[in-house]
Amino acid sequence: MGMQMRIGYHNHLLHHSASAAPAVSTSLRPFSSSSILFLFQKNLSGGSVIRTTKGRSSSSYRNYGIVASSNVGAPLWETWKPDKASSAPSLSDVLWPSAGAFAAMAILGRIDEMLTPKGVSMTIAPLGAVCAVLFATPTSPGARKYNMFTAQIGCAAIGVLAFSVLGPGWLARSFALAASIGFMIFTRSTHPPAASLPVLFIDAAKLHHLNYWYAFFPGAAGCILLCLIQVMVLYLKDNFKF
Repeated sequence: MGMQMRIGYHNHLLHHSASAAPAVSTSLRPFSSSSILFLFQKNLSGGSVIRTTKGRSSSSYRNYGIVASSNVGAPLWETWKPDKASSAPSLSDVLWPSAGAFAAMAILGRIDEMLTPKGVSMTIAPLGAVCAVLFATPTSPGARKYNMFTAQIGCAAIGVLAFSVLGPGWLARSFALAASIGFMIFTRSTHPPAASLPVLFIDAAKLHHLNYWYAFFPGAAGCILLCLIQVMVLYLKDNFKF
């Protein structure tokens, strides 16, 4: 008799906890097999545990859940505002990268004076963009040395090839830029400043005599100097803060 009462009371508790558990929202939408799925499975005590699966869902679960998607973007106007997660930069964080950029352009300008008799210039616009990447965002993918040198050499060579085959004009510029972006994506060496190298070569007549040497000079050669200056800038930022 006592055993029956205990079993009946236990079953009553289980039934009560299951019925008292909050209902799952009916607004959940089906997920695709490639999404990261958060599946909720009620336990005996009425609580819930989170199961995560990746890839094709198991047949033992219903194809409904909460989908974690990376393509859900913020409102359009949010991209016009500063990053809320970043704190205000200190004076030293502003001064040292700016000083590095000044030193880089000063050294390149001095080299230009020595190379003037040969009709060669080291100071080109893409190197200014490289300074911004190396000094202001040293941890970004574009500042990786593999990305920088692979993209600088590859995109410059593509510009020379496009000019040699198609000549000057909009078709050569369009083809060279498209091929450069495809090259950087394929080789996983995205470095935005390098995309301007082929357009610069096609439009700048003073660079045509370099031919395929343009793949190494002045872009890649200038990046070597900028990498040395970056080391100094990062050292000053880490050790002389104010």
